[in-house]
Amino acid sequence: MPDSPSSPQIIARRLIHKGRKFDYDEITVRMPSGKDVQRQMVRHPGAVVIVPILPGGEVVLVRVFRHALNRPMLECCAGTLEAGEEPALCAGRELIEETGYRAGKIQPLAAFYTSPGLSDELMHAFAATDLTHVGQQLEEDEDIQVEVLSPAEWARAIDEGRIADGKSLVALMLAQRRGLFAKP
Repeated sequence: MPDSPSSPQIIARRLIHKGRKFDYDEITVRMPSGKDVQRQMVRHPGAVVIVPILPGGEVVLVRVFRHALNRPMLECCAGTLEAGEEPALCAGRELIEETGYRAGKIQPLAAFYTSPGLSDELMHAFAATDLTHVGQQLEEDEDIQVEVLSPAEWARAIDEGRIADGKSLVALMLAQRRGLFAKP
């Protein structure tokens, strides 16, 4: 939606911290009332989330320790886009790196903003099929365990709160809506 005269306008931006993957900005926003307010935000290059589906409909998930939560999480594999990288290429790279599977087919599902009140991160969701196991290629700072769950098992994991991150919930729902899981 284009800005209208009554829309808030960003009038200044200041880099608070340049991170390894993300930047942290403070912006000054002029509100329709004329008042200026400050907001902090995470500037993000974008990311991908992948639902790797085996021939029987099982999903290849990863268990990764999330420092912000101080606990491991069961998730769909995901990763941050490199500068200028196409999302589908990033999806293929992250799939091999984190799960050890190469996809014969990577199908886009949708793109969505993960936390628009906090960040400009645009997440691109993909389904990966025709999988071949080639072995994980983890980065040196990664410790990721692979888990394979049937549709009933991952649905139960969602119901029980064992899959609880937004990107995985959205990606699994999108793949399910597209009818990508084998019917029992």
